[in-house]
Amino acid sequence: MTKAVAFPQNRTCPYHPPTAYPRADEESPLSRVTLWDGRSVWLVTGHSAARALLADPRLSSDSTRPGFPLPTERAETVRRRRRAALLGWDDPEHNTQRRMLIPSFSLRRAENMRPRIQQTVDRLLDAVEAQGPPAELVSAFALPVPSIVICELLGVPYEDHEFFEEQSRRLLRGPTGEDTTDALARLEEYLGDLIDQKRAKPGDGVLDDLVSLGGADGGPDRDELVQLASILLVAGHETTANMISLGTYTLLRHPGRMAELRADPSLLPTAVEELLRFLSIADGLLRVAREDVEVGGTVVRAGEGVVFSTSVINRDAAAYADPDALDWGRSARHHVAFGFGIHQCLGQNLARAELEIALGTLLRRLPGLRLDAPAEEIPFKPGDTIQGMLALPVTW
Repeated sequence: MTKAVAFPQNRTCPYHPPTAYPRADEESPLSRVTLWDGRSVWLVTGHSAARALLADPRLSSDSTRPGFPLPTERAETVRRRRRAALLGWDDPEHNTQRRMLIPSFSLRRAENMRPRIQQTVDRLLDAVEAQGPPAELVSAFALPVPSIVICELLGVPYEDHEFFEEQSRRLLRGPTGEDTTDALARLEEYLGDLIDQKRAKPGDGVLDDLVSLGGADGGPDRDELVQLASILLVAGHETTANMISLGTYTLLRHPGRMAELRADPSLLPTAVEELLRFLSIADGLLRVAREDVEVGGTVVRAGEGVVFSTSVINRDAAAYADPDALDWGRSARHHVAFGFGIHQCLGQNLARAELEIALGTLLRRLPGLRLDAPAEEIPFKPGDTIQGMLALPVTW
């Protein structure tokens, strides 16, 4: 009997799935993997099976349920403290939280924010160009773009960005459970104080809108507001920052595709969708079965954990021809980089707008952009966190 592979694993190339993860075929869209604590859980790698299961209410996102798969000791530590707002809840609680936020993350809201995003991107690239080559693009561009945008949207003072970016880093990549717990406590204390300030002196951000609901029947209390603010702030800058950094690295490693975008910027929306599929930075959506579920000839028993490898799902040859190629000619909108079903990423419209503007402007303003170190020496993130570059040295 073949021994189950360990999950998660590091990528050997930052834009390809870990080589040890099994690829799906028509007979086996699910297989077994082993977590850090020795537990065996299901790994979903088939595209059609993934979409069916992610939309199936018999699978739960409630991390407090017995059997819920926690891929790292760090995740277990966070779970003991609390389950995450939005991500860790099922309906009807999840739907209640989500409905409060939908207007703030609508397509119209994202489109209306494009001029401000463009101003932010231009201002940051002005500074990069003024300093002159070389530059380190993660700290100078990829991280501050979404940090500034999410701060303006939520009503969080950007002057505090170094604090919450550091706590986010410790929360997602802290070396110990104690480090993770301390980071979460510090972040929640900061956001609790900020919410108290907004109660006394309201502003015009999303958090201010949520605070205004607190007096109404069914409105969020202070603890729920802190939880919602935490997930929005961390997810709102971490995911897009990693997409900008890894997207730039990937384009620099595919000069032909990059030249096509420079020659025809109208390809950018399609290219962003393909990059989302190709990179799949949030690689490991988590569920547990409430009851027996059959998919693709496999029965997932009640209480069994299920992990979705988005990086492998989005490379399923049954869904995408030549899936390991970066191809602006394909339609990739049915990818699962943002998840699928009721928990599909709330911020996807904003993320698409930021990626189109950030990558498009970067390519236009720095036509000679290239790596300033051997590609194989540039550090990228380990497989137990959101994928991206730790640093991106460039010149032009």
